[in-house]
Amino acid sequence: MENLSAELLYFARENGAGLIGVADMAKIAQQRILVSKGVRELMNYAVVMAIRLSEAILSEIMNSPTKTYYHHYRTVNFALDQLALKITRFLQSKGYFAYPVPASQVVDWENQQAIFSHRHAAVQAGLGWIGRNNLLVTPRYGAQLRLVSVLTNAPLEASQPLDEDCRTCRACLDVCPAQAIADDPEMFDHHRCYAQINWFIKQRIVGQHICGICVKACGAEQVQNR
Repeated sequence: MENLSAELLYFARENGAGLIGVADMAKIAQQRILVSKGVRELMNYAVVMAIRLSEAILSEIMNSPTKTYYHHYRTVNFALDQLALKITRFLQSKGYFAYPVPASQVVDWENQQAIFSHRHAAVQAGLGWIGRNNLLVTPRYGAQLRLVSVLTNAPLEASQPLDEDCRTCRACLDVCPAQAIADDPEMFDHHRCYAQINWFIKQRIVGQHICGICVKACGAEQVQNR
């Protein structure tokens, strides 16, 4: 198990993963896992990986997402899907099942829910915590990253969650145009957030439900100074 886990971590980093961890599927709430019952029962672990977003591109975001950010967002998601495919092939070559979860495939936009929560898996994989902005916040990159996961039955070594939170940092609250963010992360208003990103689309600012304003606000410097 240790040799396979070490080999997997090395392979993932060599193929572009900025962060990687392994989550025990049993520790992820069932409502966060919407894959088929057969897949859910088969897979024991989730390999969660992150790629950092460009600070320079994020710096251009002011009151709305930019078209460059929109392109960058899609490009990073594509890179993550390619990374997940490589991990899937790696695990299958070792004789195990692997299920690459799309990096960005939301099935319920109003509640911002996908078939599998990369964010909550990443918490169990020791990559970070759920911040006030409802995003994964990491010690290294803040929230300036994108995630992807591969579910597998390979006998991997699960990571340990971090004992961290946003502490006194409120940078994302100060900039959210929808006022969707609260001091208590559990009080994040998904409906306000969705209404705002839907407005961006109606104004033809971008062609996808994205924002990036709180992502820009939550960088490594903010995490270090919280």
